[in-house]
Amino acid sequence: MNHTYHFTRASGNAKTGPIPVTTSSASTCPRACPLRGNGCYAEYGPLGMHWRAVSTGARGGSLDEMCAKIKELPKGQLWRWAQAGDLPGDGKQIDFPALAKLASANMGRKGFGFTHYDPTIPINSLAIRYANYHGLRINLSADSLERADALYDLGVAPVVVVLPIDAKKALKTPAGRLVVICPAAVRDDMTCAQCGICATNRKAIVGFPAHGSGAKKAQRVFYATVTR
Repeated sequence: MNHTYHFTRASGNAKTGPIPVTTSSASTCPRACPLRGNGCYAEYGPLGMHWRAVSTGARGGSLDEMCAKIKELPKGQLWRWAQAGDLPGDGKQIDFPALAKLASANMGRKGFGFTHYDPTIPINSLAIRYANYHGLRINLSADSLERADALYDLGVAPVVVVLPIDAKKALKTPAGRLVVICPAAVRDDMTCAQCGICATNRKAIVGFPAHGSGAKKAQRVFYATVTR
């Protein structure tokens, strides 16, 4: 499947900070993602407008063009994969060769991203493990604390979870695992550029309070998604 990818050298997002970010066309999103059309923050506002332009091919280019730009980044550079969109794939299975190409482009740099692709599918698990092993930190995205535990138990990759809008303090999953709140979500003086926790191989689960124009919808997903 052909996807479109856009590269921004310095993000203008106040929470991200001025690090490089990429945007993947909506065609990369897993069909089973419960936030798809249901509170995904990337579907609204200026980012939503940008994402739609990338998704229609009005902006951006090929994966090879994207990889060339990533290779030009300084060694040690922190950058975010897919501020909107997901990993290369067909909506169910990750395109392993494409992800391996991204991991190779990232070598020596600190790329990180998130995915809703199902890691219980063998090819997805293999691809995510490969990317993480080679330094491209792909976090597994959960939509409830129960789901976070289930993903954590797989041992595939670090885990993040969407939380209710008013989540402000660290909490525990039903299995007793620590969930730390994204520092940039609760502190005005903190950005991804300063933090970088999502680019680390860690034990703690990172929680993101639902935000953006679709926050209430995303919060409903959290409360409705007991187990998946």
